[in-house]
Amino acid sequence: MTVTTDATTIPAHLLDLDARDLLAHKRAEFLLPPDVLYLDGNSLGPLHRSVPARLAGVAEREWGQQLIRSWMGDADWMHLPERVAAKLARLIGAQPDEVAVGDSTTVNVFKALAAALHLAPQGRRVILTDADNFPTDLYVAQGLNALLGGGYELRRVPNTEVADHLNADVAVLLLTEVDYRTGRRLDLPDLTARAHAAGVLTIWDLAHSAGAFPVDLDGAGADFAVGCGYKFLNGGPGAPGYLYVAARHLDRAPVAISGWMGHADVFEMAREYSPAPGARRFVPGTPQVLGLSALDSALDAFADVEMADLRAKSLSLTSTFMALMELLAARHPLELVTPTEPEQRGSQVSYRHPDARGVMARLTERGIIGDFRTPDILRFGITPLYHSHADMWRAVQGIGAVLDRAETPV
Repeated sequence: MTVTTDATTIPAHLLDLDARDLLAHKRAEFLLPPDVLYLDGNSLGPLHRSVPARLAGVAEREWGQQLIRSWMGDADWMHLPERVAAKLARLIGAQPDEVAVGDSTTVNVFKALAAALHLAPQGRRVILTDADNFPTDLYVAQGLNALLGGGYELRRVPNTEVADHLNADVAVLLLTEVDYRTGRRLDLPDLTARAHAAGVLTIWDLAHSAGAFPVDLDGAGADFAVGCGYKFLNGGPGAPGYLYVAARHLDRAPVAISGWMGHADVFEMAREYSPAPGARRFVPGTPQVLGLSALDSALDAFADVEMADLRAKSLSLTSTFMALMELLAARHPLELVTPTEPEQRGSQVSYRHPDARGVMARLTERGIIGDFRTPDILRFGITPLYHSHADMWRAVQGIGAVLDRAETPV
């Protein structure tokens, strides 16, 4: 079953918003199936049109013909992490030498947390986090604590109460800026300032932030941050993640996983580790050339995009979606869990429904692809680069059709 909606039924004011959309031209840059409304880019971004040719060139010419010469030749694979870091830095409010690209988000959380705990004031033994933080962040904290002898407490509190728990016991505040279930956006600058006032270091997970709206890590005075390349950045499944280390910490932050690619002179083959300048020291192993190349090309989608325009369109799209869904919520057991206040939400909208898993399965069959999060969350990722207000209308009509049919007596 595919998405079908008569264009003449789309409200005129939504078509007018699309006609004035400064980012409308970006949609053509993505390879999206014509019979699908894709509302899951906050889980896996779609394919940017530049990526297939880039990967073919890397495989056939750089690898196939140039072979090992591509490490230092025209392809310059050795410095690919720095080139990608420079593109990412603009999106997260950082300097290029504060960003290390490579490894998974999980590994980068480990590296950031290990460094932050080392830098924290002596005697502080609490890692403060959101009670419902993304599981991998919690698992890494648990695992690192066990590795360090179990001397730390992972204290989990509701993300709306974090500020109340910042005290002299806390070493590190580990938070995800946008709640992956509800889409609630935390106030990164304010919480960072409050943490610093209490002598606490911060680690921010930007998995649902970077590429969705402006982020200003340097402006906020953040200490560390991590993120992935495959959601709003559209770098492809398993795309390399990244680690941000504020410049003021670079010379003091220990490198927990120190590898040869993070050495000051890679081919010196010294027996003692000497860190490379800047955040490159946190890139331990051989760069993942194929994944980095895909991400490098995908990031070009942002080259002509003003992040303020991206945010404005995101808020307009999410507001439109929520307003259209109000009629469905009035007749179906849908509970909006995403904040209606613009400054308190990311670029997704989520609802509770008692049969969320079944509803999402039926929506996917219909060609409306969002996702489900346990136990009862329907999650719809909304991406300004390729969504329109007309898409919001089509999606809600399809959701209504699925819900009405499911609750109609046989």
